[in-house]
Formats: sequence, structure tokens, C-alpha cells
Amino acid sequence: MATTKKAWKLQDFVAHASDVKCLGLGHKSGRVMVTGGDDRKVNLWSVGKPHCIMSLTGHTTSIECVRFGHDEELVVAGSLSGALKVWDLEQAKILRTLTGHKAGIKSLDFHPYGNYVASGSMDCNVKLWDIRRKGCIYTYKGHTNCVNCLRFTPDGQWIASASEDNTIKIWDLTAGKLLTELKLHRGPVNTVEYHPSDLLLASGSSDKTVKFWDLETFQCISSSDTDKHPVRSLIFHPEGTCLYSGCEDSLKVYGWEPFVCHDVVPVSWSEVADLAITSSQLIAASFTKTNVSTFVVDLNKVAPTGAVSKSDDLRTPPRLTSSSGRRSFITDRPPTSSSRETNEPKRSDTPPDSKDKERPDVNDEDGASSQADIQDQDDYRRIFKENARNPNGRQRVEPFQPPPDDDMPDPVKVTAPSASVKKEISPRIKPVQQQKPSVRESFGCVQPADFLPKQKAASDLNENEILDMLNKGHNTMMTVLIQRSRNLQVVRAMWTSGNTKTAIDSALSMKDPAVMVDLLSIINTRATLWSLDLCNLLLPQLKELMSSKYESHVMAAANAVKLVLKNFGHVIKGNMEEPPSSFVDISREERHKKCLACYTCLSSIKSLIQASHTTVTPKMSAVYREIMLLMVVLD
Repeated sequence: MATTKKAWKLQDFVAHASDVKCLGLGHKSGRVMVTGGDDRKVNLWSVGKPHCIMSLTGHTTSIECVRFGHDEELVVAGSLSGALKVWDLEQAKILRTLTGHKAGIKSLDFHPYGNYVASGSMDCNVKLWDIRRKGCIYTYKGHTNCVNCLRFTPDGQWIASASEDNTIKIWDLTAGKLLTELKLHRGPVNTVEYHPSDLLLASGSSDKTVKFWDLETFQCISSSDTDKHPVRSLIFHPEGTCLYSGCEDSLKVYGWEPFVCHDVVPVSWSEVADLAITSSQLIAASFTKTNVSTFVVDLNKVAPTGAVSKSDDLRTPPRLTSSSGRRSFITDRPPTSSSRETNEPKRSDTPPDSKDKERPDVNDEDGASSQADIQDQDDYRRIFKENARNPNGRQRVEPFQPPPDDDMPDPVKVTAPSASVKKEISPRIKPVQQQKPSVRESFGCVQPADFLPKQKAASDLNENEILDMLNKGHNTMMTVLIQRSRNLQVVRAMWTSGNTKTAIDSALSMKDPAVMVDLLSIINTRATLWSLDLCNLLLPQLKELMSSKYESHVMAAANAVKLVLKNFGHVIKGNMEEPPSSFVDISREERHKKCLACYTCLSSIKSLIQASHTTVTPKMSAVYREIMLLMVVLD
């Protein structure tokens, strides 16, 4: 039975020992992914497989941004310290370490032809680097806040930089100067993408809109309606027919002249970090804490391309003409030395002539502290070695298939069987094990066996396999516990240094309820630590903990609420009732605002207790009664 599913989750796995900070997909194949973490590692993955192919080390601070080269032979990673490292994936060696930024790296992009890479930083600067010469060619200054995204034009002549200062700047690389500044966004600009052929730019912003810019006139030609969430990921269809926007809970498909929303595909992928298109499918990746999730959207079932896009490979050279008559980027020139010299970025000295695919020599000093740990030799050879042997050839990439159970009828819609039918199908496990879904022999980098149930009965399992089953999930739990221990150590270090409020702020920013409960178990025993500021800070978190399914979390929050009501109930009520002063009293106004916020949270907690007091344990019921008695002071 053919599936009608438009989108599905491909995988969800633990990618790093600590929080994932960034990720990037390989846009040539859509089958490789790179992630960077708080553990200072850069990990390479085959999309659809949960095990790491290769782990790259050498950075001394957390990895803030990663990106593949256009041929997926190089990868660059930028760290919190402002350093960049470029690795050759075929040789499994570091090529260059580039330093010069004064703050963390936020955005990266490779030049489409030459050995150049651009970096945007939290120091507000954009730098263009020559990988061969191990040096900065040019620094583009002008932004007043962090640079969130960088993109070279398809012909390599310009670079666009999107910033937290609500602007997009377009720089001419050959002239080394600013071409224009686009200012219509009302919030930080998170991402920009060039049309594959036309002189058109799309931008997505925290003001929850997507805007389209004509690069002949540098005017905004259309804009989307305001969405529910900030726009963080965009990608044009390879043939330039539409733009895909990865919203927090859906994929939206836009046209621009005139503006139209062609389709909306619901997908629960949270904040999408990167998008890629291959084999008539859109691949998306997102991350939360230590986990990475990947998703697939079948573009054959999404308007406006629908069933028209049947090409085996959508990454074909785009058309060079536009139905709107807009001028096009010239993208079909051969990448030769002469053409690259013509379009080489402005610099003080010109590098020696070299072949287009010539790679820089590996610097021994750079490689001394950087290592590449290959963890899956088979995938490494198949993906990176074969890719390097066939730089001009393209292996056929099979589309991902929906999960096997997608083709089965929904059990909710099946009428309950009679007793005789139940008897007939009672040994239902065996037929399911024998049934094999219709799948192709290969999904490119993904093997069908990874998604099929194991064909062993329980009696056939040996001792090691039984132990493996018992240990299932152990690594995930250890990762969670290690991260929790690390968070507690950070809070403890701030606490012992005397920065109590800073320690509590840090614990709140970690968004880990278990860490918050551990902290409450300490401050609940020290009433002298509490103040009106601390009440205002903690009450919103206490309200969330009161809704937890864990009794220990609810008890810790309830004890804290009791302490607040006992010590500050009269203060909150008194400041709420004081008449407004006839003169300006800033401290009094601030105190009134804090008391109002505390009163609002306590009222919400009261409503929560009233709604759930009949469903809690006797122990919790007694605590709830105490809180309700103390709430009288606020009436």
C-alpha cells in the first residue's frame, strides 16, 4: 500500500556528551551531517544512522558553528574563543587553524569556487580567509551586533551578512566595499539565502517574517505575513521555483511575485538548524540539549512542485532565466584558475596560480593538537574516500523510505474483532516478524536493516545479547547524569564564591528541573537567603515545578511556596494595597512591580492546587492544605 505521508521523523539520537551547540547538513548529497558540542568535539554522521563516523578534536572551547564545503570534502568549525579549524575529511587531517576574531564564531560559509571561507562573529565583524595562505584577506566592518548568517552568491562575487542589529549588508568581494544595506526587518535577521540563479535574496528574521529582495534595485519586492515563531532556516528549491521555510511546527512553501504561501506541512521538529534538498526530498535537522533529530519531507507531495519533481537528482544546474525577467547569476562557468583570479577577493597580495581542486598543505603545527578519531571505517571509506575519488561524478542517492509501519492501516479505525477472529490472530507476533516491507536495496548511506525488526526470537538470544538489552538506554542516561553533574558543579562554584543570585540565575538558565530541585533543597532550609527579589525570580519556576509529574519536584516547590507565603505574604499584600504616591519614588515603583508579579504567580499556583487537590497523594494533599491556609493572607 502506497503511503500518503508527507513528512516523518527519520531518527533521534544522542550526538554529544554535553549540549549540542550547532549542526550542518551536507547540501551536495543531503546524506552527511556535522555537529558541534559543548564537549569541544566536531562529530561527523551519516544521516539516518545513529553512530558517529568520525570525531574531530582540537578546539579548546565549545563549538559554536560548523559547515561543510560545497563538495563535502572539507568541514570548518568555529569556536567560542573565535578560532576556526578547517579539516580535510578524505585525509582525516586538519588543514588550517585560523585566529583573529575577538569573540565567538556565529556563522560560516565556503566560497563556491576558491579555497576561501568567510566567518561572522559576535565581535560584529566579518572576515574572509584564504585557507591556502592561512591568513585573513579582508575584514568587513559595519555591523553593530552579532553576525548570524553569511552567504556567498552563486558566482562568488558578493557576500551577504545577516545580523542581530536587524540589518543585512551585501559586500562586493572584488572591490572590498559595502554595496548596500537592507533595513526593513524589525528584529534580528537569522538567515539569508540566494536564489540559485536569479538576482534575488530571501531573508528570515526574529520579527517572524520572510522578505524577498531584488538584487538589481536592492528593494524588498514582497514579504510574508507575520508567523507565530521566528524564522531560522530557509532554502530555495534547486530549480528556483519556490522557497521552503522551516518554522517551529511546520514547513511553509512560499512564492514571491506576487507573494503566496503554496503549502504548509505540519512537522513537529522544533527549531530547525539546517535544511538540505536531494532526491525530491527535503532533509531537516534540529537539536535539543544532547540530542539531534532528523526529518524527511517528500517534496513530491508538497505544492507547488507536487508530482512534477520526479528527477533523480534535484541538485542539477539551475536555469539561468527567470519568468519575471530578472537578471541571473552566471553560474555555469568552469572553475578554472583564470576565472578564479578574475573574481578573486581584494587583498594585498595575490596567491600563486593553482588548480581549482588543489588543497593547501597540512600545517604540522596545526595538526599537533588536533586529531581525527575514525569510529566507523566502513562508512568513512564509502562516504569520504569514494567522494574524493569521484569529484566530478555523482552517485545515485536513493530517497529515504517512510517507516515500515506507515504502510499499515491505522489500528484505531479497525472494527473490534469477534471472539473467533481473536482466536485466529492471537499468535500475531510471528506473522509481523516474517512480514518484510517493500524497500529498495539501498538508501544511499542508510541500510534498510537499520530500520527493520530483528529476526531473532527471545530463546535464540545469547548471554551477551541479553545483557545488551538490559543495558539499553544506559548511555543515554549516563549522558543526562553527566550533564546534570556538570550543571551542579557550575552552580556550586558560583554559590561558594558568594554569588548567590548569580548561581540561581545560572540554574534557571539551564532549564533543568532536577538541578532546580537540588538547589531548592538547600535554599528551603535557609530562610535568611530569601528576599523579595529572590521570590520574584523563583516563583515562575515554582509554578512550573508544581505541575510536574514527579512528587519530589512538587514537594520541593510546595515547600518553597510555603516559605514565601510565611515570610513575604504580608509584604506582597501590603505593597499591593498601598495608594499611588504623589511624587516619583523609583524604588517604591520597582517594589510594587515585583509584588504584583509575585501575586500573579501565587494566584496561578492557588488555581493549580484547587484544580488538582483531589488527584494527589495523601502526603501532597496535606501540603496543599497548608498552602491554601497560608494563601488567606493574600485575600
